[in-house]
Amino acid sequence: MRVALVHDWLTGMRGGEWVLYEIAKLFPGAPIYTLVHRRGSVMPALEERSIRTSWLQAPSFGGRRWRYLLPLMPAAMETFNFPDADLVISSSHCVAKGVIPPPGAFHLSYVHTPMRYAWDQRTLYTARIPSLLQPVIESRLARLRQWDMVSSARVDRLIANSRLVAWRIKHYWNRQAEVIPPPVATEFFTPGGERQGGLLTVAALVPYKRVEVAIEVARKIGRRLDIVGTGPRMAQLRRLAGPDVRFLGWLDREELREAYRRAAAVLVPNVEDFGMVTVEALACGTPVVGLASSGTADVVRSGIEGELAEESGSEALVEATARALERHWDPEVLRQRSQFFSRERFKIRFAFLLDRLGFGRALQ
Repeated sequence: MRVALVHDWLTGMRGGEWVLYEIAKLFPGAPIYTLVHRRGSVMPALEERSIRTSWLQAPSFGGRRWRYLLPLMPAAMETFNFPDADLVISSSHCVAKGVIPPPGAFHLSYVHTPMRYAWDQRTLYTARIPSLLQPVIESRLARLRQWDMVSSARVDRLIANSRLVAWRIKHYWNRQAEVIPPPVATEFFTPGGERQGGLLTVAALVPYKRVEVAIEVARKIGRRLDIVGTGPRMAQLRRLAGPDVRFLGWLDREELREAYRRAAAVLVPNVEDFGMVTVEALACGTPVVGLASSGTADVVRSGIEGELAEESGSEALVEATARALERHWDPEVLRQRSQFFSRERFKIRFAFLLDRLGFGRALQ
């Protein structure tokens, strides 16, 4: 059986790329189709695969500047051609699920979220655009939403990474999706070391991550805050931060594991699609404070593995953080919860779905 894998872009190892990696391991001979690829940006096991890019590779300067090409991405995704494929598996947070499969092929799409800049978080992105350009951008986003909804009909079976994303798929595309949580390297993230009293946030420094709220919560609680991540809001967040906030940039996996182990709690102040950071923290025996309306709630049960704020404002998060810091948390209990989201569990769930769909023979 011939399998083709499709991913939006390969420009770094984030949550979606780890999902692609686990799926690709199931199909070692399958080529990967992606809009753009910055060489050396993903782990060697993916770099060694047959990676086939779109005509956006050149205007993206080899995968170094791709976000401004968003209006062209749907058309570029539709130009991919794999006539011999029997099974197409897309990993999508933008346009990958809009690929056009050949006649007779089955299209299975793992959806990290419907594209956030076109749907639920578009106001966060358009707020930074000059007012004179707002009507033009809104018009383009409206066309993008139309394409996004129509192209979802090309998928034979949809998988969502959380209950929240399944709700978005139903709300925006009027499609049902089965929930399969993403894989997390819980065998690597383990308890150890000496626990300290500071708080930790791990996030890209972009608007929807609401890192400024984490800064405010830490200030009101009176605890040090370590921030792991980089992004376009770095300078602005530094101006907001006081002397008890440390910007650590991106850490390697060993350093990140040590940061989890040191933290008294991990703050997740935004609405996450799922949030692999939450599982990594629990695997290291660290409680998590997040929002009840977020994908975080798929992982954290309030009062058991951490605390969930019922409202998204800073005051509710301050109260939830205070509750978390007052309690004693058993690292082994937290770690046991993380095992539900391990890479092995993901492989079992995904393989079981393929078997139910009649594609079990495609597995290697």
